[in-house]
Amino acid sequence: MAQFGFENDIHSILKLDMPITNAPMARWQRKASSSNASALSGLSPGKSANASLSSSKTPSKTPGKNKKLTPSKMGGDRFIPTRNSKQMDVASFLLSKENEPVDANNTTSTSESQKAWSMSLNGYNIEDAKILHLGGKPLNAPEGYQNNLKVLYSQGATPASVKKTRYISSSPDRILDAPELRNDFYLNLLDWSSRNVLAVALHNSVYLLDATQGDVTFLMSLEREEDYISSLSWTKEGTYLAIGTSDCKIQLWDVYNQKRLRSMASHTSRVASLSWNDHVLSSGSRSGHIHHHDVRVANHHIHTIFGHSQEVCGLQWSPDGRYLASGGNDNMVYVWPRVQEGTDSQSIRAWSEHQGAVKALAWCPWQPNILASGGGTSDRHIRIWNVNSGSCISSLDTQSQISSLVFAPNYKELVSAHGYAHNNVVIWKYPALSRVAELNGHEDRVLSLILSPDGSTVATVAGDETIRLWKSFEMDPVKKAKERLVKSTSGVIHQSIR
Repeated sequence: MAQFGFENDIHSILKLDMPITNAPMARWQRKASSSNASALSGLSPGKSANASLSSSKTPSKTPGKNKKLTPSKMGGDRFIPTRNSKQMDVASFLLSKENEPVDANNTTSTSESQKAWSMSLNGYNIEDAKILHLGGKPLNAPEGYQNNLKVLYSQGATPASVKKTRYISSSPDRILDAPELRNDFYLNLLDWSSRNVLAVALHNSVYLLDATQGDVTFLMSLEREEDYISSLSWTKEGTYLAIGTSDCKIQLWDVYNQKRLRSMASHTSRVASLSWNDHVLSSGSRSGHIHHHDVRVANHHIHTIFGHSQEVCGLQWSPDGRYLASGGNDNMVYVWPRVQEGTDSQSIRAWSEHQGAVKALAWCPWQPNILASGGGTSDRHIRIWNVNSGSCISSLDTQSQISSLVFAPNYKELVSAHGYAHNNVVIWKYPALSRVAELNGHEDRVLSLILSPDGSTVATVAGDETIRLWKSFEMDPVKKAKERLVKSTSGVIHQSIR
């Protein structure tokens, strides 16, 4: 009988449908009792029953009646757990058990038997049960649903903000044969006019290439076979061409009438460099002297600059015409002021950092006070100078002889031509001087580099007796690509300059 009494006690403990006597009052019971109390307190002799009824009337808007329900559509912003009746019963039992006093006489054997009965009846130990247990898997979002917060915080860069990189062809757009080209590092045998005409000196003759039409024209030739052309330079308007020769003279030619206007003699050795500043033509010679010529007057030689101790192989006027930069075989770079008649010119700047001959000089078109210079085989450095402060802004070892430099304004880049040991052309990003691209193809050292008037193409002439045109700076590649479809299928046009 005692055993049956114990089993009845266990059943009474685990039975969950019995009323809870010592549990706290439910919320709906508290609300009902409070409303009844207010109704009774509202009755008074001076007020009618109707008034009391109206005062105790439930508000027209029951709290929570018009609350928005959880959207039934899948993919909402909240997860509502699935609760079954069994879980609610267990939760009610655990809440009521917390208010019961702890039985100190409860032995270990009794607790073990209760655990066994709980496992048998419920499938788990009631002591380890949670008051609320979230069961079931969350619903999957419908196809095509997109979380706005995820879009806001995880969205990548938009296509408009992605920077497009331009395509730079590694092959030249055109190749021209240049037979009898003099392979001399110190000479300047190539120049491009503002009217898109390319002039090149082949031994003792000058030829013109119309880059627009592709026509090649013979301009002039020296009388003596042993003489040769040593330098070329177009005027700003592109109508006149100055030609320096090995017999110490400078000839001025009207290109479109194919007529020699004058021959100027003042140097005592070959004229290796020329540069125009309006009507003043500056020339540098092997003697190290720089002469200024006013081509409008009969006595053209107006000034002489003494500075270099060896041949002046680089000569460039700044775009604003304020300064003349000169480089020589004495490894020096000088900056001279504008020509002033009757006064002795003193150099504004004199830099001796280069360890090799300085032929490559280039002024920055968008920063008139910036000058770039490049050294020969013993130096191989590109140096950027600030003429106003006299400081060297940056320096870069190119590991190759530098024969020519030019700034490309379309993309604000610097282009360098190299001889030994790479014999190529390199495009650098300015002012970082990071390498953008290399143009390879010449089989001998590149002697000169010149930019087209529209800034889209560079022309190079090398000791392998070829001239190559590289279209590396086109502003609208898509439009140019469509135009190329009309041209011949061969990527390179190969012809002879004469």
